Amino acid sequence: MGVLDRSILWPYDDKGDPRAYFYSRYAHPTVVEAEERLGELDRGTAVLFPSGTGAATALVLSLLKPGDTIALGAGVYYGTSVLFKTLAPWGLEHVEFDQTGPPPDGVQLVWVEAPSNPFLTMPDLEAAVAHPAPVVVDSTAATPVLLRPLEQGADFVLHSATKYLGGHDDILLGVVVCRDPTAAEELKVFRGRTGITPASDPAWLLLRSLRTLEARVLRQSASAAIIAERLGRHPKVSVVRFPHLGALLSFDVADGDAARRVETSTRLIVNSTSLGSVSSLIESRARWEGDRVPAGLLRLSVGLEDPEAIWADLAQALDRA
Repeated sequence: MGVLDRSILWPYDDKGDPRAYFYSRYAHPTVVEAEERLGELDRGTAVLFPSGTGAATALVLSLLKPGDTIALGAGVYYGTSVLFKTLAPWGLEHVEFDQTGPPPDGVQLVWVEAPSNPFLTMPDLEAAVAHPAPVVVDSTAATPVLLRPLEQGADFVLHSATKYLGGHDDILLGVVVCRDPTAAEELKVFRGRTGITPASDPAWLLLRSLRTLEARVLRQSASAAIIAERLGRHPKVSVVRFPHLGALLSFDVADGDAARRVETSTRLIVNSTSLGSVSSLIESRARWEGDRVPAGLLRLSVGLEDPEAIWADLAQALDRA
């Protein structure tokens, strides 16, 4: 784990020329170290941003022009479609498609999520990369421990590093990992010019977290498989969504009132938004996504607690549904 450097500027050399680091908006040693580690994990060249949404914003604005259209996997993280709608006045459009099949023709960027949040569908990556447009895979829930889309032909991988990569609810960061190093350099130029730049402290904390990433993800994934299987047999649960990849799942109870009773009755599992924490997190997604999701849908991010303790807490909460 590298040294935390909080500098925002560095002196020029003896000839008055900028060194490798001169102003932190363009490059910072702690950020660069984190990017190198992230690139190693995903087998590409990483560019770090202050949030996952910041990463997504920078990527689409740097790649596309007014009049271009993004093909967005249906049912992916709702904040992605909210972002794209926000950018519509600047001339960027998006259409949704079933990501388990091929993307539509006539688009300039394909955006899928593996697995999607909160519906947990997996994209057909072979069909996606066969499309002539560049392909972005949001692999936040899978992490590079379980999936490396660049190795399957994707052009860009995006992570909300706030989630599993950070893992401790104390980091807000995002990252784009590029298959082409030239694309990464262009993205870094765009980042520096627009100021969508990460700070040193969260980058340093990310380096801390990456040391335990594999151990955390494998433990959480094994526990999630146990919980998903038991949820599937519970009489109060009508649907369980679990792709057997990662530690994120969702399930449906009778209605919105039942979901609210479940999420407010857990004692070990934290009733909160987000995912990927060492602590198990549960929430009703209809509060944010409205009728885009079933009223009774609950998203569960399985943490590092004993799976028997997680299940006991969930079972007693389900008794109140």
